[in-house]
Amino acid sequence: MSLRFVFPFFCALALSIAAHAQEYQLGKLHIGHPYARATVPGQASGGAFLSVENTGQETDKLIGVSSPAAKSVEIHTMSMDGNIMKMREIGEIELKPASKITMTPGTGIHIMLIGLTKPLAAGDKFPMTLTFQKAGNIEVSVHVGDMSGKQRETARQH
Repeated sequence: MSLRFVFPFFCALALSIAAHAQEYQLGKLHIGHPYARATVPGQASGGAFLSVENTGQETDKLIGVSSPAAKSVEIHTMSMDGNIMKMREIGEIELKPASKITMTPGTGIHIMLIGLTKPLAAGDKFPMTLTFQKAGNIEVSVHVGDMSGKQRETARQH
């Protein structure tokens, strides 16, 4: 195989990875890959997912989230009770020193977008502001993927 064919492939691969790997830093907090799954027309709510790692020596808390993409945005947890899915607002997430939380579809902690202003379409992006108790605010860009949900590892705190 000649370099004439290999080089464009690797360039396209690098651009694809860069487009899907948004990273943000707010003080000692590292926010990784904010994304949402596409919704269907008429669907009133959706979920957003990301990771937050506290590399500092002090505990911080994610205490709020807002976005023009929804009338209301809440931090939620999801659990299963037999065959019944239970979701509840938890209001905040504690981030102890040297800990990381990872949010993924269908598991644990996520960001609930309630009263979507329009359907979330694959390929779109929207702004979302995260508010931390000590570090303050940061606006991130949430990229909308397809509905497959075949992304990331399960939500957990390390």
